[in-house]
Amino acid sequence: MSAELPVEIVRSARRKRTVEAQIINGTIRVHVPARMKQSEVDRYTAELVARLQRAEASDRIDLVSRSTVLARRYKLPLPKSIRFVDNQKSQWGSCTPATGEIRLSSRLTQFPSWVLDYVIVHELAHLIEFHHNAKFTALVDQYPKAERARGFLIGVHYAPDSEDVVDNGAVAVDNGAVDVEIDSGSDEADYRPTLF
Repeated sequence: MSAELPVEIVRSARRKRTVEAQIINGTIRVHVPARMKQSEVDRYTAELVARLQRAEASDRIDLVSRSTVLARRYKLPLPKSIRFVDNQKSQWGSCTPATGEIRLSSRLTQFPSWVLDYVIVHELAHLIEFHHNAKFTALVDQYPKAERARGFLIGVHYAPDSEDVVDNGAVAVDNGAVDVEIDSGSDEADYRPTLF
């Protein structure tokens, strides 16, 4: 998806609790409640457009092939499954060694490929060694850009303008649309995204 796509805001008196964004005929259409403040519309629009972009970017990356190449190259086990998720706000990846499942933050789709590869190697190493000990570090450090990638991720974490983490934000992506539920219990609506 091009970052150049125009954005259209559609206010609806019938819409009370959700904000939705989808791509229709080359335009990102964001549906919002009619009474939502413009500052909230702007905030949700930025969040939903970014999530649509990440969702499309994650569709273009073949994680199974990428993890297979990295596992073979560094003599690490193959995961049973590997996928992008949108619900990781404080970590870049997670692994369940018992099931062999690896989940990666969809935010990684916006970073250089060598950073994504580092996180994949990091999670593959957890399939052998659960703890971050010397054995684990030796496994991960086989990846030649490990230290550089760690520095990159630390920099992103501490960036003052980082838009990677949205407070209290959880969004569901379904069929190319992105939804956010909001709480509008009073006249002065306090819109809070929640996963539904």
